Amino acid sequence: MSGRTFELLLGGHTGAQPVRVSVQRLVIAGWTGRDAAAVERHIRELEALGVRRPSRTPIFYHVAVARLALGEVIEVVGDASSGEVEPVLLQWNRRTWVGVGSDHTDRKVESYGVAVSKQMCDKPLAPRFWAFDELEDHWDSLIVRSYVQEGGTTTLYQQGTLAEFLPPQTLISHLAGGRSMPEGTLMFCGTLSALGGVRSTGQFIFELEDPVLDRTIRHQYRAEILPIAD
Repeated sequence: MSGRTFELLLGGHTGAQPVRVSVQRLVIAGWTGRDAAAVERHIRELEALGVRRPSRTPIFYHVAVARLALGEVIEVVGDASSGEVEPVLLQWNRRTWVGVGSDHTDRKVESYGVAVSKQMCDKPLAPRFWAFDELEDHWDSLIVRSYVQEGGTTTLYQQGTLAEFLPPQTLISHLAGGRSMPEGTLMFCGTLSALGGVRSTGQFIFELEDPVLDRTIRHQYRAEILPIAD
């Protein structure tokens, strides 16, 4: 299995330092809500776009590490893709780290193959990560949100607390069968319903807020559309 090395900022509320991290596995967890009714709403939201129901929940898609992107521009084919803010877990140097990313997805491809759609677009990632042990006791109070640019206006697209997701240890147990993920594993942990419905997003802003320790990880990117040849 081939990986990639990224320079990430790892640390706590007192500061962070750049660290070269070798990511060996990229996993996208889907349908990870604690509230079964909310999970069903998201499934129906995607069914309206032609996306088939998952075979089980939660479900884990293994994605090429090459899809991870730290920059502020990604290239996509056509205009049917959109971002999704997600909390991210990273296992590195025998510790678990927490960050935030966007599971940018091609919605046309998703309608006939979710696993294939996960490979179609880069997955933007904020380079800053916090130590999980610093926030484990207030995990449910953390907030993820995203914004899109529509008609020259910045619009709130998603927002919710991590209390809406399965606890991280539950996800790790489902994925790895233990209390920690394999070293070098990076996992996107699920997303929230889009306010106003899933739609194409060009400029996408996403963040993870820790209201207890008063800090925020924020990142943004632009999806540049490549033409489709007839």
